[in-house]
Parts: sequence; structure tokens; C-alpha cells
Amino acid sequence: MEPNKETAEQALLEAEKSNPGPWADHSRYVAQACRNIAQHCAHLSAERAYVLGLLHDIGRYAGVSSEKHLIDGYRFCVERGWEKAAQICISHAFMIQDINTSIAVLDVSEADYLFMKDFVANAVYDDYDRLVQLCDALALPTGFCILEKRFVDVTIRYGMHKATVDRWKKTLEIKADFERETGCSIYSLLPGVEKNSFL
Repeated sequence: MEPNKETAEQALLEAEKSNPGPWADHSRYVAQACRNIAQHCAHLSAERAYVLGLLHDIGRYAGVSSEKHLIDGYRFCVERGWEKAAQICISHAFMIQDINTSIAVLDVSEADYLFMKDFVANAVYDDYDRLVQLCDALALPTGFCILEKRFVDVTIRYGMHKATVDRWKKTLEIKADFERETGCSIYSLLPGVEKNSFL
């Protein structure tokens, strides 16, 4: 059973109180981007896309961390029976299904590392996973942006990684797939993207 919009919004508010930071506004913009794109995809639910986008970083409720927020979010959602949201808490960071493509610090226990390694390798992704992966790269805490601006933002914070360029390529592939589905540039669906990207 997945949460509805109101339940997800309340969960994010409580998580934000637990660990205030720009991650929460980033999550809200990810959710809006997911909803706006899903509205133009016949096989996707706009509300479900919004909820999954809103919850993708919910693991940050537990405090400042690097990749630990992935497993913290997974557990948070599993405890509530939110299975798809739980998957996306991990899958949003792995558009390439290989734990070694993580660009951040794997600040988790050995047992959690092994769990995540197996989970990432064997998860069955659908268009909700891919949509959140895409929208995670379209949203700053201040609003929507072009992918390249977000790529630079993340690389400045985390540095270059051997998988960085492959991750960019995969994200651009996902963008192209959704543009074929929607029949338009995804940027046309994101209000303020030009101003937020270039000013």
C-alpha cells in the first residue's frame, strides 16, 4: 500500500523537522517534476509519481549522511508498508544497477553494504524508478534546472568519480525516453527552469 499525497507530504514535513536542510525543498521540486512529466505519460499516475518523488530522500530524516540516507529511507518506507517508495529510496541513486557506480561515501555497515549491493543488482526498475532518477537531476532546492547545471552541482559537491560520465549518459538516455513518451521537451513541463538555470 503506497501513501497518498497528504500522507507523503506530512511524512516529509516531519522528516524536515528532524533534520532541517535544503534536501526537503529539493524533494518537493523532484515531486513536482515527476508529477508534471507523468501527466503527459498515459501509463503513469501523476499522483503516484508525485508521492514517490517526494519520498525519494526521506531517509535524510535520520541526520546528515552520505549514502546512508538510502538505506535509512528504505527502512523508513518498509516499516510503513510502502514497498515501491522503499525501492526508490535506493534506486534513485543507481540509474546504473551497480553499487560501484555510487558517487558518494558508502557510510553504511558491511551488512547494509552487502544488502544494498544485492538489492541494486537485482531490483526490477520500471518507469517510476527511471522518472525519479531523472527528476532528481532536474531539481535544485531553489527550483527546476537543466540537467547540466545539476550535473555540475553534484560534481562540485562529490567530485569526479569513475562512473560520473556513464551516469550522465544514462540520465540523458532516460530524458530522451521520456521526451519520446511525452512528445515534447521535458523542460517545457518545468516552470521557471530557464530562469533558475541561467540566472
